[in-house]
Amino acid sequence: MVLDTSKYDLKIMKRIDNRADDPVCRVKYVRIRECNLYNKRHEVTVINGTVIINRVIRADSGNYRLTLDRSDGSETSRDLQVIVEAPIGSVEVSIICSSSGGMRVFCSSEGDQLLYSWTLNGDPLMDGNSSIDLDEGTDGNISCSVKNHVSHAQKTIRLKPCPVSLVFVLVWCLQLMVLLGLLGAFHIYMRHTSGKKQEDQKVRMRRLREGHVHTAEDS
Repeated sequence: MVLDTSKYDLKIMKRIDNRADDPVCRVKYVRIRECNLYNKRHEVTVINGTVIINRVIRADSGNYRLTLDRSDGSETSRDLQVIVEAPIGSVEVSIICSSSGGMRVFCSSEGDQLLYSWTLNGDPLMDGNSSIDLDEGTDGNISCSVKNHVSHAQKTIRLKPCPVSLVFVLVWCLQLMVLLGLLGAFHIYMRHTSGKKQEDQKVRMRRLREGHVHTAEDS
C-alpha cells in the first residue's frame, strides 16, 4: 500500500533472467502506464497504488522485484517470492488389511505440493508419506493432516480390527488337513508295523516250539 501514489513510480518486475528486459509492470499516478507482465489480463487492477490480481494463474508464480522510485530520485526495492498453488481439497482416509494381519492406511487429497503428517490418538507418528503401515493390534483414532503453502485440511477416522482373511482361513484349513493326514498315515503305519512285529514274533515262537518237539522225538 502506498499512501500518496502521486509521489512514486512503482515497478513490478518478474525476475526470469535477471535482465533489464524481464517482464515489468509500471504504475505511475495510480495508473498502469506500461505492462508487458500482465498483457490482456483484465482481472489485473490498481487500487490506491496496489496491484491486485483477482484471478491468479500458475504462471504468476515466480520471483518478483518491487521498486519504488521517488520524485527526489531515491529508490526502494524489495524482492518477493510468489507461489501459486491449488488449495487442499477434501481429505479421504482408507484402510486396507493385509493377509498377514497388519493394516495399511492411505490418505488422499487434491491440491499442489502436498505435505502429509499422521497422528494416532493425538500422538504424532514418524511418517510423512501418503500411507502408513500399522500393526494388527493398533487401536484408536488416526488422523491425516494435509497442507501446502495456501491451505490445510485434516481427516480423522476410528481404526477397526481387520476381518479374518478368507485366504488365511483356507490356508489354515489346508495346513490342518495336511497335518491330520500325516498323523493318520503315521498311525496306520505304526499299527501295520506293530501288527507285523507281533506276527513275526508268533512265527518265531511257533518255530521255536516245533524245534523243541523235534529234539524231544529224536532223543
